[in-house]
Amino acid sequence: MVKEYYRRICAGDQLRQNLIALRDELKDEKSRREFAYLLGGDFSKLCGLLENEDPKVRRNAAVIMGKMESEDLLPVLFDTYKNEKTLFVRADYLKVMRGMDYRPVLGALRERLAWLRQAEPAPEERKHIQAEIRALQEMVSRFEKKEPHRFIGWHDPLELVLVTNRCQREVTARQVSTGEITMLAGGLRIKGAQVAELCGLRTYREMLFPIKTGSVLAAQIGEALVEPVLELVQGLHQGDGAYPFRIELKSRIEQKRRGVLLREISDAVERVSGGALINSVSDYELEIRLLERRDGSFLPMVKLFTIPDKRFAYRREVVASSIAPVNAALVAELARPYLKEGAQVLDPFCGVGTMLIERDRAVRAGVMYGVDIFGEAIEKAKRNTERAGCKVYYINKDFFAFEHGYRFDEIITDLPQVTENHSLQEMRGLYRDFFAAAGRYLQPEAVLVVHTTEPKLVQEALRGRGEYRIMEKHTVNEKNGTEVLIIRRDADA
Repeated sequence: MVKEYYRRICAGDQLRQNLIALRDELKDEKSRREFAYLLGGDFSKLCGLLENEDPKVRRNAAVIMGKMESEDLLPVLFDTYKNEKTLFVRADYLKVMRGMDYRPVLGALRERLAWLRQAEPAPEERKHIQAEIRALQEMVSRFEKKEPHRFIGWHDPLELVLVTNRCQREVTARQVSTGEITMLAGGLRIKGAQVAELCGLRTYREMLFPIKTGSVLAAQIGEALVEPVLELVQGLHQGDGAYPFRIELKSRIEQKRRGVLLREISDAVERVSGGALINSVSDYELEIRLLERRDGSFLPMVKLFTIPDKRFAYRREVVASSIAPVNAALVAELARPYLKEGAQVLDPFCGVGTMLIERDRAVRAGVMYGVDIFGEAIEKAKRNTERAGCKVYYINKDFFAFEHGYRFDEIITDLPQVTENHSLQEMRGLYRDFFAAAGRYLQPEAVLVVHTTEPKLVQEALRGRGEYRIMEKHTVNEKNGTEVLIIRRDADA
């Protein structure tokens, strides 16, 4: 059909429809080769269509030319782009040139981008102007190696929010020594905090900076964000150039409308900032997070990726059942009063080693052993532990077949949970067998620290076992019922 479509185009027969059909046909590589052979390097007909009075004819002709991957077409396409008066097709020309070596016109593209950023288009033109700006930004940035901004606000007294486990906010709060703390539903707000201190805490998930915009609805939020966001990032960084950003929207808005709103907000931020803030799908330095309130307004916060989070850098390898490192750190912090320095520690279901590493971070342990039946997890645990600078002896074996010459001071572990592959009845038996076997490995007055999504199974397994006494239990996640139980083995057992 390639030959027939082109014949009709040359005859001027239903130009728009046949150009679209040919464009779709050329998605196939074999068809592209056939068309290239048919043209024999003669693009005069297609070039002539770039002057057609119908902008959609011009656009589709340009797209077809781009599929030919001929660098000789760049000057023609660039001149067409430069002279195009219909706004909605300008970005399409740029997308075509993006697949070519456009460095000869890079300077002109850079000048056009700078001009557009300073322009004040009519409201009905903004959508198309922003599409052109986005295309230009992508093309220009491809050949610009910009040094990232450097965060310098380590010791400034700042207002920020630490996102924590909802049930255990106090665990993080009591580790903060600087600033005034206010409890929030999902974390802490700290006025006068120092980033340098907080970066060392292991029990929060994220650090966010609140942005004061007042109560602003969706239609105005983009414009309202620019001044306070720029004031924040420019005051905390060194370096030149624009700040790449992305927007994260937490909202009840339906998915279709959400995408449109995200584009409207990011376009407004770029436009009002004059290019000081640039939307980017990758290599962004800040995330603007918008949390919808009940009244439909938004609470904006910023997450800075210029602040390196190295707390769990050791944990590069995981398996599906791995505990999140921040949760493992929370378990260790909750158990801290019961942990003994230099203790001999065993994790019978060690996975990739996270629980043992975080136990050692909380209170320096002595000899540590990790046992797991899953060989892949053991190999990953070894690599994670080496990166963490810890020493753990890992054994690929079923815990119930594990043997050891001396007893341990502690067991700390994330107990297996009920899944599609492991039924409730199977886990009930495993928990019962675990506590029956654990005594063989433990010193008198040893401590067990268990993290579990099945606390009722723990209670069942301990029923009638007088050698164990629950010292404390803490809810970690109310939704799925996860708990941490700290259990002591009786000295006379």
